[in-house]
Amino acid sequence: MGFDWDLVTDVVVVGFGAAGAAAALEAAADGAQVLALDRFAGGGASALSGGIIYAGGGTSVQQEAGVADTPEAMLAYLEREVGAAVSPETLRRFVAESPAMIEWLKGHGVPFEASLCPYKTSYPNDSYYLYYSGSEISGAFRDIPAAQRGHRVKGRGTSGKQLTAPLAAAASRLGVRLETLTQATQLITDDAGTVLGVECRTLRDAPGRIRDRYTRLAKVAAKPGIYYPPLRAALEKRLTRLDRQYGRTIRVLARRGVVLSAGGFIANRAMLREYAPAYRGGLALGTTGDDGSGILLAQQVGAATDRMGNVSAWRFLLPPSAFTGAVLVDAAGRRVIDETRYGAAVGHALIAEHDGKGWLLADDELMRTAIDQIGKQGAWFQRGQFEAMRRTAIRGATLEAVAAKARIDIAGLRATVDAHNAAIANGTPDPVGKPAEFTKPLRTGPFWLLDVGIKPSLSNPCPMLTLGGVVVDERTGAVKSTAGIDIPGLFAAGRTAVGICSESYVSGLSLSDCIFSGRRAGRSAAGEQVPALEQATVEGN
Repeated sequence: MGFDWDLVTDVVVVGFGAAGAAAALEAAADGAQVLALDRFAGGGASALSGGIIYAGGGTSVQQEAGVADTPEAMLAYLEREVGAAVSPETLRRFVAESPAMIEWLKGHGVPFEASLCPYKTSYPNDSYYLYYSGSEISGAFRDIPAAQRGHRVKGRGTSGKQLTAPLAAAASRLGVRLETLTQATQLITDDAGTVLGVECRTLRDAPGRIRDRYTRLAKVAAKPGIYYPPLRAALEKRLTRLDRQYGRTIRVLARRGVVLSAGGFIANRAMLREYAPAYRGGLALGTTGDDGSGILLAQQVGAATDRMGNVSAWRFLLPPSAFTGAVLVDAAGRRVIDETRYGAAVGHALIAEHDGKGWLLADDELMRTAIDQIGKQGAWFQRGQFEAMRRTAIRGATLEAVAAKARIDIAGLRATVDAHNAAIANGTPDPVGKPAEFTKPLRTGPFWLLDVGIKPSLSNPCPMLTLGGVVVDERTGAVKSTAGIDIPGLFAAGRTAVGICSESYVSGLSLSDCIFSGRRAGRSAAGEQVPALEQATVEGN
């Protein structure tokens, strides 16, 4: 079998977000020549993220902040959150390597800061960079020593770019070559099924003005297009037209291996309909490139997939921290979940058990405290979300009046509030297990009901990302076939693959898994050797 190869390298990395950059860095450190391909300019969904790395067990940042943590406590917490997404051995390895991962990131220029957030929040403002990013202090986990493990990369706003930019710069210093505006369209295999390389559609030879225009349009489509889907859809059409007019097909030979790190499939409506139809009403948290292309490429050469129906839907109740004392109810007036739980757990409970319907109940005193707090505690996007909920909130002088206005079962809401207040008065456990220090009686009208249901909304969207992907060998990152054997020359990482967070998500766990799985795949790919192709010719490199 002979091919004309346009580019030749040792390791090809498809997708250059956090997972791809980690893979490229490790492969290059192991002496491999690395070529990374990215449909846009690199960064991916990781660059749009909050830049949270979930790490613990005594990291240098925790120690500087005076936070006591142990690998045993971190493992005990993650065992409940992660479930059976990965083997116990892999989870233990992830935990054991956690402090060293922070040092590896620091060594490549990623900045951290040991400033503790003093209140419970879903994401800290620019004053704080270490916080409880999961449900560590919630009732279901109170038997496990809690520690702040959300390591926010230091940077104003959302910190994702302060993670991806230093990693990309470090990769460039190690000689990693990045081909931007290049989309992998097919894996090339030999007759034995070994992955030899990648066929791509690229704008590498397009005029500079076209490349600049494509890059600008893609940047807007990613963000703010992420918040306004009609804008993203319109820009995608323009990007497609430019690709058709100026793109060409090239083939890239990977002498050692190909790493697929092209993100998940939250931007692929057809795949969502097939695998997770209940999650089509949310905000696609990612770029246009999170269309499942890496997963589909792997499937075309026989890869197995798993947990494709697992989607993380985020319904954050905090900040303001006063809302830890509010009560989340459904249409029947029933409690939904411990209100201190992380937003992904709240979103899952709403969708899986309450038909996506939910209202946050606060009395007048609690609401006044919340209004006072939001300016001090919230980042800009959190303040906007709070104001949107406040403007549309339903108010009533009594519980019965506010329930009637919201069309919530009146008797059900009254029974819920009575049970909630009685538990506080009697010193008995909260009905849904919320820790006593976060409970507050609801007594003073007017009462507020803030709609936190899961539905399409521009002002108060529910961000979502997919968690399933291709099955990999947990020691090497090699992609497994449907027959359960490694596909030679093919590896996967990040949200293209099943990983640490594929069963349940807490903030920072996906990015941590991107680094963990990306480094693993890069090391393994650098060590792979595919058969020599005596008939291959090289047109350019």
